[in-house]
This record gives sequence, structure tokens and C-alpha cells, in this order.
Amino acid sequence: MPALTQIPLNRIDGSPGSLGDYAGQVLLIVNVASKCGLTPQYDALEKTYERFRSRGFAVLGFPANDFGAQEPGTEAEIADFCRTNYSVEFPMFAKISVKGSEQHPLYRELVAAQPTATSKPGSDFRGKLAGYGIKPARETDVLWNFEKFLVSRSGAVVGRFAPDVTPDDPLLVQAIEKELG
Repeated sequence: MPALTQIPLNRIDGSPGSLGDYAGQVLLIVNVASKCGLTPQYDALEKTYERFRSRGFAVLGFPANDFGAQEPGTEAEIADFCRTNYSVEFPMFAKISVKGSEQHPLYRELVAAQPTATSKPGSDFRGKLAGYGIKPARETDVLWNFEKFLVSRSGAVVGRFAPDVTPDDPLLVQAIEKELG
């Protein structure tokens, strides 16, 4: 198995885990936040999880407070928010950092494997952020909440999608279906 699957993680309930727990599945790894304009994507993430889970697919949510302090809560508060507001059943993990000097090793590996994100045709999320005076420190940095990484059954990072590529966007759905075979 690739090193990606060996990186220690903590689930949102504090129990230990790793991507190895999902060996043989196609994974959509997403940095999430509960106080973001993109937070309604939780609904589409859950629906995507429900749609494909019987085929060996999982969405994995990683709360991060790296962008505008939009995930300030504790793990218990985050879990409650997700269940109460979006009926989230997909696996959630403890809050991590997805960029900067505190970047979690999982995200270091994800970004190294897929340095650029696929955007929707005609969309310029990076430009939108620049309009608000927000510029990533590095060209490869995760841009914002709800950026998505697609991991194949073999553990290879096969895609990265900009935050405004919603889980139900045909661009992402086609990539998921391709990996599921």
C-alpha cells in the first residue's frame, strides 16, 4: 500500500484511524467548514456518499479552520452541526490544518501528488479569492474550504477539484464513476 494509507489520523470521536481503514475503496477527501459560504456542499457530499457507497466509495470529511476562521468549533460541536443540519453519515475526522507550517501530513501528501486543482470550465475561483485580497502563499496550496481530492482503490491520488466544483457537478461525478469502474 502507498504511504498515504499509513498516515495516522484521528476520527472526529477521537479514535485512531488511517486511510488504510478504507483500503480498496474510492475516496473523496474534503476539507470542510461549518461557517463557510460553501457549507451547503455538505448536503451534496452526503448524497454523493449515499449514491456510491454500495459500490465501494466513501467521502471523508476533514474539518479545517485555515480559511477565515470558518471552522471554530470543537470536534463534538462539528459532529453535532453536521448531523443536525445535514444528516451527515459519511466518516468525519478530527480538525486538522490543510496548509501552512501546521499542514497535516495527509494534506502534504495529497497536495504533492496533485499540485493543481481542476476547475469548472469558465470558473476562476482563484481569481474570486484574489478579488477579496486572498492569495495562497504557494501556488500548490489548498485554496479554500471544500477542496476535494479523489483517491483510487489502489491509494493513488487521481484528482483534485477546486472548492466550487460541487460534489454533484458532472466533472466530479464522472471522475468518481470512472474510478469505481
